[in-house]
Amino acid sequence: MAKSALKGGAAEGATASQPASAEPLPESYEVALAELDALVARMEGGSLSLEESLAAYRRGAVLVKFCQQQLEKVEQQVRVLDGETLRPVPLNTTSATGGDDDL
Repeated sequence: MAKSALKGGAAEGATASQPASAEPLPESYEVALAELDALVARMEGGSLSLEESLAAYRRGAVLVKFCQQQLEKVEQQVRVLDGETLRPVPLNTTSATGGDDDL
């Protein structure tokens, strides 16, 4: 019963011997975020069994960690590109005054 209940959605392919974290990582940040959004919606829907909820939570934790790592990589790249001096981006980048054209 529990194994068949795990089929479908983000917990697909997860069994007692193969946890949800054994699923492959997403190909990009955007794919991970979309999967995470879908997981949250399923969990908030209240139709998941306890085992499905646990599998979804575990997969969600993996996805959150993946997203955090992707964001850290991008932040490091921005620091390198900007010479370790991060500057705030102006709120109005389409200003007609042409003040900060060097960004």
